[in-house]
Amino acid sequence: MTQHAHDFTEIPTLDLSLANDPSTSGKKQLLAQLRHALTNVGFLYIINHGVPDAVISNLTGTLSHLFSLPLKAKEEIALRNSPHFLGYSQVGSETTAGKADSKEQFEFATELDETWSEGGAKPLYERLRGPNQWPSAYPSVRPAVEAYIDELTLLGERFLRLVAEALSLPPDAFFRFLSDQHRLKLVRYPPVTKASDSTVQGVGPHKDSSGWWTFILQASPPHIGGLQALNKHGAWIDVPVVPGSLVVNIGQAFEVVTNGVCKATTHRVLLTEPYERFSVPFFQGVRRDLTRAEAIGSLKDHFDQPEWLHTGAISSEEAREGKDIDSPFLKGKYDTWGESQLRIRIRSQRDVGQRYYADVFDKYVCDD
Repeated sequence: MTQHAHDFTEIPTLDLSLANDPSTSGKKQLLAQLRHALTNVGFLYIINHGVPDAVISNLTGTLSHLFSLPLKAKEEIALRNSPHFLGYSQVGSETTAGKADSKEQFEFATELDETWSEGGAKPLYERLRGPNQWPSAYPSVRPAVEAYIDELTLLGERFLRLVAEALSLPPDAFFRFLSDQHRLKLVRYPPVTKASDSTVQGVGPHKDSSGWWTFILQASPPHIGGLQALNKHGAWIDVPVVPGSLVVNIGQAFEVVTNGVCKATTHRVLLTEPYERFSVPFFQGVRRDLTRAEAIGSLKDHFDQPEWLHTGAISSEEAREGKDIDSPFLKGKYDTWGESQLRIRIRSQRDVGQRYYADVFDKYVCDD
């Protein structure tokens, strides 16, 4: 379905199996649909994405038990104990748009050793790179998480090749921007009680700042909603659960590298249901040493071509709520992606910031 560039009213669904169609027509259709989604929406569903069902079911099968662990077992791997911002955080411990989010979560990443050291040559943002914390009370969660991260890493690379082709670039054009570490969150949103007078903020309005692209597994039944995307006219569009799909959306760094042709779309989670909700977002990592100058300049000549002026993508029009989103890398506050990431994480997880990054805590928290 073709939509006006500024008023999408539903999220498009793309069948990635068309990329393997023996005829060229299937892939051409997919690339045309992808180009529209990239330049006019910023959110899409993908189906037949190639992630094995067993890997998905093994991961989703851990969620209920993992979040049902006693608080002591969860606190064993509390995020506040990790300078890499990896581990468990309780409901209300993370803030978005200046307000506490109603969610608890476990954050994991590609398993890597820490390489930053006090007084060493590496910049402070390299301290974000490091190993996971794993719950000793539930050891089987580790292989499930690691298998899923491995598969989503591969999916992310397959998807990037298609994105490049849809944008008239060589298939490997975006690989130079990728990080050695990707992140995964296992998220539980608690039920909304009948006593609540209004909807509850699961996650406040934001543009994804944790990765190049985000791949979201909505791990609850279809009747449990909450995810919404903001269109250019300021309407919140529901992103319901579609069984067998992943929701994919653009991160802020990708908007910068494409010179605004592919915009990061503002989204949120609103809680209204008397049921718990599970979500598993995977954030495809961006190179921490990527400078804003490199991000803007690398593909500037390509995205300055006249063809992009006719896609509806190059437009300053955006809903006011989207324009007000805190986006330090988009707006040029910091020179490297790594520093902008460190700043965002310190602001959202202030106990970790005070504990491990006291020297820069005030600088980042008070830079509005």
